[in-house]
Amino acid sequence: MEKVRFGIIGCGVIAPHHADAIVNNKRGELVAVCDIEEEKARKFQQKYNAPYYYTDYRKMLERKDIDVVCICTPSGLHGDMTIDAANAGKHVFCEKPLDINADKMTRMIEACRRNNVKLGCVFQRRLMKEAIETKKAIERGEFGKIVLADAYLKYYRSQEYYNSAGWRGTWELDGGGALMNQGVHGIDLLMWLVGDVASVFARAETLARDIEVEDTAIALLKFKNGAIGVIEGTTSVYPPQETRLEIHGQKGSVIFGDSGFKQWRTIGSDVDTFPDVKSEKIGGSADAAAISSWGHYALIDDMISAVIEDRDPMITGESARKAVDLILAIYESARTGKEVFLERFGE
Repeated sequence: MEKVRFGIIGCGVIAPHHADAIVNNKRGELVAVCDIEEEKARKFQQKYNAPYYYTDYRKMLERKDIDVVCICTPSGLHGDMTIDAANAGKHVFCEKPLDINADKMTRMIEACRRNNVKLGCVFQRRLMKEAIETKKAIERGEFGKIVLADAYLKYYRSQEYYNSAGWRGTWELDGGGALMNQGVHGIDLLMWLVGDVASVFARAETLARDIEVEDTAIALLKFKNGAIGVIEGTTSVYPPQETRLEIHGQKGSVIFGDSGFKQWRTIGSDVDTFPDVKSEKIGGSADAAAISSWGHYALIDDMISAVIEDRDPMITGESARKAVDLILAIYESARTGKEVFLERFGE
């Protein structure tokens, strides 16, 4: 059996989800891990029985026996590391967000194209069975023309969480707060289901935490298909609420969250007719370390198949950047107090 060999850059909170998915895949092999903290890298190597560990990712990229590099570092480092990996001939599997800078994302995508390597990204909510059934229903017109589409992204992150690592809550390396770090998952899912956004008007505030970035934000969206919508994002509410999407059309509505469908109703029916599906719990609304690994397992398996079959991964760089471009537009609108149009993002 052909095996795809992996290296992991960054041995922090999210890295175990990547490592578990690799070592438990019959077609995957973990060759090396890297972290700037040697003790952390060494312990991670030992835990997952990786043959090698590094403190300099560029040294790891020199290895000929690594096919794919997982980028598990702070968000503001994703771009440069991806470009370096692509220039070293490595495929890249990048944690969300793709990066925190529009120009950097463009250069990441171009570097991977130029070097003929794959670029995949982690947005596991797209794999929720509820999301897949909703997308199918929207595409076949079950709810009619979509008129309203909202995402409610209400997390809890304590001050201790932000203090636990120097990069958290900073513009330079986190790239933002409630939207860029946590809410990006729900924003990606909303756009995957409803389509691209044409313009946004937003407010973003730091209300409860001692951080540089926003802990609370609201955005009014105008989608390219004519629908309008709302994003509410925060890391400051207790108890945290499950991520919830509401999509309303002329013929019907669907509402679902982390615990499943809440509503699925169309004209002519007085009761909800939920598809008989149920996703595994995602978690993470209160504790970043408490997310489930099932999405990483599926996306790592898809990345392995993409390399072996020489095809695009399920979530490409071009697709993954859309949520970040929208968040950057939200931040610009919040700073300027003006509606921001997205034509100039993602070019």
